[in-house]
Amino acid sequence: MTFAIHDATAADAAACAAIYTPYVERTAVTFESVPPTAEEMAGRIAAAQERHAWLVLTDDDVVLGYAYGGPFRTRPAYAWSCEVSVYLAQDAPRRSGAGRALYEALVPRLAARGFHTLVAGIALPNDASVGLHASLGFEPVGTLRQIGWKHDTWHDVAWMQRRVGDETGRPGGSTVHHPDERTRR
Repeated sequence: MTFAIHDATAADAAACAAIYTPYVERTAVTFESVPPTAEEMAGRIAAAQERHAWLVLTDDDVVLGYAYGGPFRTRPAYAWSCEVSVYLAQDAPRRSGAGRALYEALVPRLAARGFHTLVAGIALPNDASVGLHASLGFEPVGTLRQIGWKHDTWHDVAWMQRRVGDETGRPGGSTVHHPDERTRR
């Protein structure tokens, strides 16, 4: 397969919503219970593009998946950390490299924007997602036991993280600014 990856726009919102809907309705991969509309997804894409990133992967102009970064927590100390996620269409070929390709494009974008640590929360069981993240350098940092209730059962969430930033000097990069930081000239 030949993949193309581009920054998501509002034009990709309906396809992203269609990919996400079966995860919301039929799985515990996400703890959302109502699938977002295309308009809501367009808003999510726009918000992610402001400070993080949202990418879509296509094959012959058909959107097969997407990955994005978003806020991890709202407190100022977390400004240089972000949560990442990847979703593939239910009919996309598995083990095709699509998820890896999305993350391999997403991670450098987030690093270039000054992020220091990427985190992924993975509802369990999900061996494919745990394996993908581990293969990309994410390390397990803990599991929250029976933290989410969906489809009449409790679910654990494993957390994995990967450092992408430099440990020396002040955090931040060209476009990430601490929420409390004032512009100095």
